[in-house]
Amino acid sequence: MKRKIIIILSVLFIIFMAALFIFYLIKGDSTRWQVALGGIFASALPLLLLRMKHNPFNIPIIINYFLFLFCSLFLGSISSFYLHYKWWDSTLHFYKGLFVGSVAISLYKHFIPEKVRNDVSAWILFLFVLSLSVFASVIWEAYEFIGDLTVTKTMQRGGNKDTMYDLLCGVAGGLIISIYSMIRKQKV
Repeated sequence: MKRKIIIILSVLFIIFMAALFIFYLIKGDSTRWQVALGGIFASALPLLLLRMKHNPFNIPIIINYFLFLFCSLFLGSISSFYLHYKWWDSTLHFYKGLFVGSVAISLYKHFIPEKVRNDVSAWILFLFVLSLSVFASVIWEAYEFIGDLTVTKTMQRGGNKDTMYDLLCGVAGGLIISIYSMIRKQKV
């Protein structure tokens, strides 16, 4: 079932982004066709999960990945939500913190054998989930900074204030999932 969902969502999103790529390439809109091209590659990434013997990510995480792509690439960049709605950027950074925290929990369950998990402190799990969320936020902000230096000047419209606000939103999302993981671990 998981295989089918990955294939269906990936193929649909690749077709969607390829159509946008062709449309904006013909139209001569270089910013949007570049985003659509990136969307083709980003939507193909989950297909790599099919090569794994045991995919650690459940169906909600896979669906949320495509939801994030749709909200950030299509709605945010191509449909200009980032420019028209100031809250859109911070909301996606908050969502990214929640999402990456959920990915961290899946990775923890995948790489730490079940019989060993009882010996792992709830605080270690808390720190792992929070660290991965914060790391993702820092990497994303570095990507925005490098993107503004090399390709566009629109990713960090607010400069340092935008960067810090985005980081705080990402950390807040990660903190919520970290606290949730710690509480769940303590109940076990």
